[in-house]
Amino acid sequence: MLDFFNIDSQLSEEERAVRDSVRRFVDERVLPIIGKCYVDGRFPKELVPEMAELGVFGANLPEEYGCAGLNNVAYGLIMQELERGDSGVRSFASVQGALAMYPIYAFGSEDQRRAWLPKMARGDVIGCFGLTEADFGSNPAGMITMAQEQSDGTWLLNGGKMWITNGSTAQIAVVWAKTNGDKSDRSIRGFIVPTNSKGFKARDQKGKLSLRASDTSELVFEDVHLPNDALLPKSGGLKSPLMCLTQARYGISWGAIGAAMACYEEALSYSKNRVMFDRPIGSFQLQQERIADMLTEITKAQLVSLHLGRLKDVGTYTPQQVSLAKRNNVDMATDVAREARRLLGAVGILAEYGAMRHMANLESVYTYEGTHDVHTLILGQAATGMSAFQ
Repeated sequence: MLDFFNIDSQLSEEERAVRDSVRRFVDERVLPIIGKCYVDGRFPKELVPEMAELGVFGANLPEEYGCAGLNNVAYGLIMQELERGDSGVRSFASVQGALAMYPIYAFGSEDQRRAWLPKMARGDVIGCFGLTEADFGSNPAGMITMAQEQSDGTWLLNGGKMWITNGSTAQIAVVWAKTNGDKSDRSIRGFIVPTNSKGFKARDQKGKLSLRASDTSELVFEDVHLPNDALLPKSGGLKSPLMCLTQARYGISWGAIGAAMACYEEALSYSKNRVMFDRPIGSFQLQQERIADMLTEITKAQLVSLHLGRLKDVGTYTPQQVSLAKRNNVDMATDVAREARRLLGAVGILAEYGAMRHMANLESVYTYEGTHDVHTLILGQAATGMSAFQ
């Protein structure tokens, strides 16, 4: 695998062992089936128990809740390897860990943590994250989903969420809603919503040309009654779901590297074996420029995410640094996938090759968890001290 700057030498024995175990899983279990899953528009649910056995769900959460208790670099390497297989497989694990388990850990009561996190780490319970709405993607503060507290302390949930990964698979949804009709973002609270609740509906998103090997849904809530203990008691304001997104964006910065590595390795191998005009096409200057550019940009992204992971492990990272990594690495991977597909020529459009699948998937990754443009404005504000959002 691509390691031009000997990054392995900067990893601990445990970090390398975690990465290598997930790498074997991807090589042996994901890659042989993922092309067909993509064409069929099917998430490979049969892999979930094996992923749980590997400890990839909530891998950087504490062992006392049944999780692996890994550091953030090891967690990032897991995301890298899963997305080397497919963005949909990494998205499943990202949502389960960073967007469903993390908010229960960060904002839930001790009873909620112990009730849900061990089951989710084992893959017995799958979760999803309900923040985005059809009309309020990049502006989550504008959400219209409401949770009204009743006189007996229970809650009545109404509204809907859109573009929800794992939505049709999940047994619980972590749903963010404004409370008691208050439209300010200060009122936003998180709720654990069982998907078998009366009035809860999940509808598959049809017609996707990206992330086809992923479960994407619309969630609808029609007078969903929730007990008092459905509320995540430590949640409050838009800051809470944004903290969850920061966790997910961190993993995405690593995952995008995995997709880019897959495309690079495929293109490099093809360039050495495809003969044209009596020479391997890798001997031509045009293709060597492509390979050199891919190599350079992936290496730079690897160094960014590795250092970000070290900062995260000592608690000195910032959300703006995560924005930079997500923005840079996904943009890089999108370019690498496109150039790899072009180097492959006609065969690059076939499902047996990965570049076009990764290229299409990365268009979604470019958009979700904060669009590329939103992260541009976050960085612009960090640099200038002036907000361009208003």
